[in-house]
Amino acid sequence: MADNNTNQERPRGFEALKQHIIDNKVDVALWASRVLTILFAFGYVLPIFGNAQNAFYKVLLANAATSALRLQQRMPRLSFSRQYLQLLLVEDSCHYLFFSTIFLYVSPFILILFPVVLFAILHAASYSLTLLDQLGQNSWWGARLMISLVELQTTNILRLAALSEILLMPLVVFFVFMGRAGLMTPFIYYHFLALRYSSRRNPYNRNMFHELRLAAESLANNPRVPPFGKKLLLSGISIVEKLAPAIAQAQH
Repeated sequence: MADNNTNQERPRGFEALKQHIIDNKVDVALWASRVLTILFAFGYVLPIFGNAQNAFYKVLLANAATSALRLQQRMPRLSFSRQYLQLLLVEDSCHYLFFSTIFLYVSPFILILFPVVLFAILHAASYSLTLLDQLGQNSWWGARLMISLVELQTTNILRLAALSEILLMPLVVFFVFMGRAGLMTPFIYYHFLALRYSSRRNPYNRNMFHELRLAAESLANNPRVPPFGKKLLLSGISIVEKLAPAIAQAQH
């Protein structure tokens, strides 16, 4: 009798999943593009079945597709107006569409993939739980356990993504001297970083800048640091403060 009940429930679970996919095509497409982002990243780190360089750019293209779909969800109807442009530039999805276009013309490096892959893991895990719920509350407990572990680390994942965004700035400058990025890349990336710093929905970039400033000031005040090192650290802090977008000062 129990076996019959189980057999009857299973089709209903898959039917519910099928109906959910039909009713939420864009959300499912977002989930699929994020899963592809993660898979391509694995392909870059472990190029067993293909070329690592191709996998790197596929990560960026999958992220661009995710960002474009997300913008379609959040933005009103396209309008060639200043107001529409302002709305566009405050969207995190626009920032990461911008991110992908910047690094499509830069030599592959693993740190570049950190922000997009971390966000893909976070959002894919969240929606995977929604999909699993369509199959039944007790289905795929192993996958649910992994999703729970990701969700427990949400804050750390967001902090790490913000830190990687910041660390990419000096890396991009270094890449210019190495001939691995164009001369304009640091200037374009600075504008991306300014947008992230001013983000309304994600304060982690601002918070990480603040934490790095406190760490640098603490190091500068350490008696073991020579005067030249202290002066260099304080000068660096001053330069970063001047470059910080003024709008961010009011967003706390």
